[in-house]
Amino acid sequence: MVDEVARHCHQDEEPETVHIEVHLPGRLDRARLTRAFTDALHRHPRILMREAAGPWYRRRYEWELTADPDPDVPVVTFPPPRRDALREARTRALSQAPPLSSAPPIRLEVVEGSKEDEGTVLFLTINHTALDGPACLRILATAAELYGGRDNAPAAPPVRAPDSAPPARGDTPSTWAPPARVAPGTPEPSPGNAMLVTELSVPRRPKGAPWTVNDQLMAATALTIAHWNREHGARPRPLRITMPVDDRPRGTDMPIGNGTRLVEVPFAPEELEGTEDPARMAALLRRTADRTRALKSLPRPQLGRGAALLTAPVVPVAWRAAVTRGLRRAAVPWTSTTLLSNIGRVPYPLDFGEGAGRAHAVWFSAPARMPRGLTVTTAATAGRLHLTLRWSRTLLGPGDGAHLRDLFEHYTHTTQEPS
Repeated sequence: MVDEVARHCHQDEEPETVHIEVHLPGRLDRARLTRAFTDALHRHPRILMREAAGPWYRRRYEWELTADPDPDVPVVTFPPPRRDALREARTRALSQAPPLSSAPPIRLEVVEGSKEDEGTVLFLTINHTALDGPACLRILATAAELYGGRDNAPAAPPVRAPDSAPPARGDTPSTWAPPARVAPGTPEPSPGNAMLVTELSVPRRPKGAPWTVNDQLMAATALTIAHWNREHGARPRPLRITMPVDDRPRGTDMPIGNGTRLVEVPFAPEELEGTEDPARMAALLRRTADRTRALKSLPRPQLGRGAALLTAPVVPVAWRAAVTRGLRRAAVPWTSTTLLSNIGRVPYPLDFGEGAGRAHAVWFSAPARMPRGLTVTTAATAGRLHLTLRWSRTLLGPGDGAHLRDLFEHYTHTTQEPS
């Protein structure tokens, strides 16, 4: 379902890519890394896929599996070291999607510092029509283990105390009203995506609090957008923030593909006011926790029941594509305000062994196509929160991204202090 809808709505101006950026302290042997990454693909053969050709009247898009990576596109590349190599790799990750016609639909670039002590950055660029970030991170963890010979098994997820009562749902704002949009800032003349990455402290969670760090990040995202919109004169409206939910195991048996389902967390305008008062902030965090728990517990198709009906193989896929694109344009006013994808603590050490070392920073970014126009992605590595803001250049500019980062940092800090 996810693959088909993404395939229908493809746009060259804002390609649906996911970017993963892994920073290592040392250097990697090129031939050894290429061999380890290729072997990792064979350990997870579901990733060795490409789009299969078919007649116009077929009722589904189909993937075909290949025995090896296609020779026409190198799986691992090594751009020449230079001062702007990191910035150029980020630009490629946002603007050049790996083709669906070649297996696998991912690209690994290895950016080496111009000096020996500057370490290495691994860039995974993923065509989101076929795959998601957590699945490809699993591939990279396998490659790290094959390269360095060290255990890269996932850490056990944090243990949460069982809820003593079912999550409350009665005070959830209505989802019938069109949600707020992110107010335009200073857009750039060229289309496409831009992004900003930064490192923050992981927000402290008071011991015994009924909310999680994910709930704190969700509340901080809502407060950031509400503040931004007030500054830009937008009329207060309800916010809806899309949140991916991923229930897959993280071991070597992890299903590879698009495995998350999307839910929407609503916020009424009045709930985001007066949160400088610790009591009101605590109330906001409790409501957020109730809503996220309720949404996670509901069984539903990945993109909702409407998308499940739309992708039912009743008529040729080409006809469904036209209907899907038309409905997407008509549904623009009801598209969620933004997306928060919190990977949480990166479950793998990503330890490439002696010489290369263990990852000390991992950034992700999700597509930020209009009308949403802004996505927030967070991950925690080595005790630090790695934040990526990604936006459509037709909505925001670099200065806007820097201001949103400052607002997010401020509100993340305020979620630590409720009474």
